[in-house]
Amino acid sequence: MDSALEKSLTFIIFILIGVLLKRKFSQGDETNGLKTLILTLALPATIFIALLKIKIDDNLIALPVFAIVLNVLLFFIAPILISFVGITNKASSNAVRLLFPSLAPGLSCFPFILEFLGDNYLAKAAMADLGNKFFVLFVLYLIAIKWHHLNKSFQKESIKSKLQSLAKTLFLEPVNIFISVALILLSFGITISNLPVFISETLTRLSLIMTPLVLIFIGLALKLNKKSFYQIFSLLMLRGAISLFLVCVVILMFGISMEKETLFMLAFSLSACSFWPFAHISNISFKEKQIEDEKKTFDAGIALSILALSLPISVIMILTILTAGNTFTDIKNIIITAVLFCAIGSIYPLLQFLKLQLKSSNKMHSKVRTKVISSNTK
Repeated sequence: MDSALEKSLTFIIFILIGVLLKRKFSQGDETNGLKTLILTLALPATIFIALLKIKIDDNLIALPVFAIVLNVLLFFIAPILISFVGITNKASSNAVRLLFPSLAPGLSCFPFILEFLGDNYLAKAAMADLGNKFFVLFVLYLIAIKWHHLNKSFQKESIKSKLQSLAKTLFLEPVNIFISVALILLSFGITISNLPVFISETLTRLSLIMTPLVLIFIGLALKLNKKSFYQIFSLLMLRGAISLFLVCVVILMFGISMEKETLFMLAFSLSACSFWPFAHISNISFKEKQIEDEKKTFDAGIALSILALSLPISVIMILTILTAGNTFTDIKNIIITAVLFCAIGSIYPLLQFLKLQLKSSNKMHSKVRTKVISSNTK
């Protein structure tokens, strides 16, 4: 059996273990505790080791820029797709627009990049995520506050203090601390082999538990909300299609020919939606708790549904691409896949459009019949 396929089957088994353990874990503190363990210990240790194994070059600086450009393009494309899938409610539209351009690579693509592409590309993914973190923490927060202010009269609060709090979150997040320390050590020529054995061994053992824990967490977190399922599914498929098209543009613009570089960009761009925009939405929803639902700035319910569905869809997409390996290093195959995702994402909106046209046609026929009947009776 192909080694990539064997890895994928192993990952699927771990995800199924998580699904089977759902009843043993509460969806609150216990599941969140596992997520905290991943994000504060296993993931930082893994990224730290990966960074200390690479050589710093100018290309690393371009990675956060790549992530921010991807975020910005997805943000401006979102309104078109929201209209296409038929989301007309303003609060729901605002929630989708905030989550749509965000990325959560830590849980959705880092483990698979590590297993399929190696430490070097995990380090690159961590650097790219710095740009994404800046966008979701600061840019999307400012956008959320602006929409909140435009939506209703409000009591002014200190945006400065909130930004300071977000800056503190950004710089004190364990992953970012480990990245900063690793980059400082690398600037002095210190690599993983120069560290004391007890430190390198501790970090190595912590990193070994990351992939199994992440996969079990995905299984535990997997839940599908029937409300707005088809609209959200369509949106996420179209989001995946756009991400693939954008990667194709980057490949063509910069003449990227390395197979692993292509797979890395594909996996990173297909990351699930981030939790941070939902945190901004929750914060604003708390301020608006006295307001009627239809007048609120954001629909927190649809935001939760997007988070719940985004993770499994992203994992399936990323695993499929990395398992296929060299198949997706050919730009033609990437474009074909993007068109396929686009077609799948368009099924529901097109069916709704045809249904609407049929209804309007039936209404017209019934009006004509009514007129004919009334004229005959006269």
